[in-house]
Amino acid sequence: MTNSVESPLADYCLDVAQKSRQAAVQLATVRGQQKHTWLLKVAADLRARTSEIVTENAKDLAAGENAGLSSALLDRLKLNPERIESLACAVEEIAALPDPVGEVIEGTRRPNGLTIEKIRVPLGVIFFIYESRPNVTIDAAALCIKSGNAVILRG
Repeated sequence: MTNSVESPLADYCLDVAQKSRQAAVQLATVRGQQKHTWLLKVAADLRARTSEIVTENAKDLAAGENAGLSSALLDRLKLNPERIESLACAVEEIAALPDPVGEVIEGTRRPNGLTIEKIRVPLGVIFFIYESRPNVTIDAAALCIKSGNAVILRG
């Protein structure tokens, strides 16, 4: 995410965190089928917009080369149709996973009849810092959607 805001960095970060928390509250209640549908749409959009993605990525790579990025880093950042197809397949694999939200991990019934269960719930907001790799961006976002969490990505 590019900081195009006129406020100081601390204010910007706080704003992003607050908006992410609001999104997390809403995302925590989204049903598994809806998340599945969203993820399949992401995979389809990656495929449908491959040409556009490759064109824009070429501009980014040229800017990176002009900025003196190493050839190894540029290769990690490069997107081509095969890599984009791999990203789409990864999103479909995540979509196919069972929805973890609401899963009962363990439970017990007390002698008085009270049932106690440990149930999977979203964490809320995940702040993900990683080395610049397009596949990590897609994987992290897809996994967070699947698990009902909002995510702030910093790659």
